[in-house]
Amino acid sequence: MNAQLKIAGLSPELLGLESVLIGSLPATLMTDDAPDRYTVEAVFTRKTDRDEVAAIQGSEMRAHLSANGFPTVELHVADRRLEIANTNLEELRDGLAAVIAERLAEISATLLEERAIVAHLFQDASDREQHRAAAVAALAESVAFIPRRASGLPDDDARIDDWVEEGGAVLA
Repeated sequence: MNAQLKIAGLSPELLGLESVLIGSLPATLMTDDAPDRYTVEAVFTRKTDRDEVAAIQGSEMRAHLSANGFPTVELHVADRRLEIANTNLEELRDGLAAVIAERLAEISATLLEERAIVAHLFQDASDREQHRAAAVAALAESVAFIPRRASGLPDDDARIDDWVEEGGAVLA
């Protein structure tokens, strides 16, 4: 059997980001009133799943950002968008975007690998259960509720007599 474990909404494509949503940027950028730090929204390459959202918004991602020099940056998933708070376009261009992209790919690859292992284990268990059920069915089908004499098979005494007559027994 070649069943596959399919989970609704999951894609084998690695998660990434396509572009910045320009309409979400502060209107005062590149003016004297522009904020130093703000939230930048970026569009995911596909819809995220629950496990990806948890990993993106989790403590390991925060630790990864801090370890790479971005301790104040915060990430939040909002549908098909990633909200990158406490940053700016220059910081994203100069390295933060690459750090986020690499971590998103790592998260996706890890989850895909874990799901492949689970699917393989599920398939193995399913195959073992099918073989077990087939063996039980074959054993059950071999049971015959027919008296030996009515089945045309000789009973034990008749078989012993035949054996003795053929010279297979040592008579004392």
